[in-house]
Amino acid sequence: MAIAEMAKVMIVSHRTDASELLEAIQREGICQVLNAEDAVVSKDFPELAGNVEKPKDIELLVIRLTRCLDFLKDYVEVSGGLAAALAPRFVIDRSGYDKIVGDEGVLEVLAESERIELELEKLVTERENIEVTLADLEPWKSLTSPVEELRELETTVCLAGLLPSQHYETAVEQVGELGAVIEHFGLTDNRYACLVFCIKEDISQVQKLLRSVDFEQTGFDHLSGTVAKLIEEYSEKLAQTKEQVKGHRESLKSLADNYLNLQILHDHYSNLLSREQTKNTSPATEQAVVFEAWVKKKDYAVLEKVVSGFSASSLNKIEPGEGEEIPVEIDNKDYIRPFESITRLYGMPLPSSIDPTVFLAPFFAIFFGLCLTDAAYGLVLSVTLWFFIKKIQGDTKMLWMFFVCALMSIVGGIITGSWFGDAIPLFLPQMDGFRKALMLFDPMEKPMVFFAISLALGYIQIMFGLFIAFFHHLKKKDIAAALIDKLTWLIMLNSLILFGLSKAGVIPGFLSGVFGITSIVPAVVILLFSVREGPWAGRIGMGVFNLFCTVFFVGDVLSYVRIMALGMVTGGFGMAVNIVTKLVSGAPYVGWLLGLLVFVGMHTFNLGMSVLGSFVHSMRLQFVEFFTKFFEGGGKQFQPLSKQYKYIHFTK
Repeated sequence: MAIAEMAKVMIVSHRTDASELLEAIQREGICQVLNAEDAVVSKDFPELAGNVEKPKDIELLVIRLTRCLDFLKDYVEVSGGLAAALAPRFVIDRSGYDKIVGDEGVLEVLAESERIELELEKLVTERENIEVTLADLEPWKSLTSPVEELRELETTVCLAGLLPSQHYETAVEQVGELGAVIEHFGLTDNRYACLVFCIKEDISQVQKLLRSVDFEQTGFDHLSGTVAKLIEEYSEKLAQTKEQVKGHRESLKSLADNYLNLQILHDHYSNLLSREQTKNTSPATEQAVVFEAWVKKKDYAVLEKVVSGFSASSLNKIEPGEGEEIPVEIDNKDYIRPFESITRLYGMPLPSSIDPTVFLAPFFAIFFGLCLTDAAYGLVLSVTLWFFIKKIQGDTKMLWMFFVCALMSIVGGIITGSWFGDAIPLFLPQMDGFRKALMLFDPMEKPMVFFAISLALGYIQIMFGLFIAFFHHLKKKDIAAALIDKLTWLIMLNSLILFGLSKAGVIPGFLSGVFGITSIVPAVVILLFSVREGPWAGRIGMGVFNLFCTVFFVGDVLSYVRIMALGMVTGGFGMAVNIVTKLVSGAPYVGWLLGLLVFVGMHTFNLGMSVLGSFVHSMRLQFVEFFTKFFEGGGKQFQPLSKQYKYIHFTK
């Protein structure tokens, strides 16, 4: 229920043991291994440089597997639907995994897939070239002379090309003046396929003229025979190429039966690559590798047991280097752990700070429940989340957090009488008595009650934040900060509240004098001692400013009015949906269907938007109003070397 205590360790392993030891450490996933650049030992002994040589063979294999999986995925028959989306990874046991990893046939599948991919690329390129050639030949079908004869004229030159139809008549007339002739054979895209004949001496003038009318010259280079014969030959080649492509794709469908095996191999070698990169970047000598690492103190015994299994390796605790940043991990009980998602979104605490998760959890759940404030929405949300929790693979902490918040939404809806807005009194009046029996107040009739609850919750959380900071400073033995920076504010703010209540007659009036004094004394302390360094003029000036900051506390408390605002917006929108539902339900014949569609569709929309707003604003209250009273973020996340699986999920 706090920031995990970390131990700095040094593991020295003979090179013969290093790889297997690192694999055992990676399997446990409890140790963050530092590279040579971050390790203190390499700063003290620069000669212990890490082996910067990359494991190129493994890197290349992972790249090949990644490319192969991307290539084959279009040929894999996959089951779709919600179940596949929630559990996309294949479930496998360890023995099945080890069997596939040790099967050399999977690498043969990889090589065969790469060979077919290369051939397919060539065939596709060839097919595209043939299709372009056929498209170029199509407008020349009526040309009966072999095309090679156009290149063998002695005294004249023949230019083949496409001429825009709007320029055809002009071009014929102008080239005719130069003694040239144009003959067209077909039309494509409003352009004539033309042959232009002229004597060799006039070729430059004719070409210049043709360029002015957008003549696009083509050629029949490397072609021979009539156009009809060429079209026939290339059509046959195209058919053969398409058949070859089809055959290769059938082969790929067969290879795709090994897709899962390739995925397993990808995960295996990705973990091996991570391990080898860690080993190669660690400080080392010719005979030994030094793994400088961080481990949670509670996991030290596990690490000790792992290392003891290797005779040529040793483990020792060491002191962190001066100014070295300690990685941070937070540990909480199972019922608090789901709310770690909120803390992690903000950022890890500094090692000297506090894990705020256990403190924010009840507040966040209550705020979320009051922002949503609808029992039916909470029921729908909790059932949906329960389904996802049971079906989804991987980490479900955030889903559990939302599930707890959904339960609080049910409570919030019960006490405010909101079930799909005012659906019960509007559509099920016979159950309205039961709803009213459970309801504490109606926000639409008594909004000030909701307003007071929101402000009270805000004030309680802010005071709680100051209490946390007060006791944390005491724990660190920073007595001055605890008494002057925190306790004074706690006394002064609460005294001001009680002073106001006594003046208003809520509590006995004679207490106003007492609370007036108890608010003035801490105010004087803040004025004189809240800044404890520098000349007195500057210290008092900053003390005045700090006292002025009392208005900021008022602003922080007022921020919690958003709880009431969101709760009433959710209820108000739900009521509007019910009114529209009742209106459209009156339509003849299909009114019931229209009413059902409006009710389900619009309430689903309201639920989605309200959940989003409840989450964002409840989180904002933690980050902006609560955390600033005691929490220091900016810690470096603890990142242990562990096995990561993208495609598979092991059975427990």
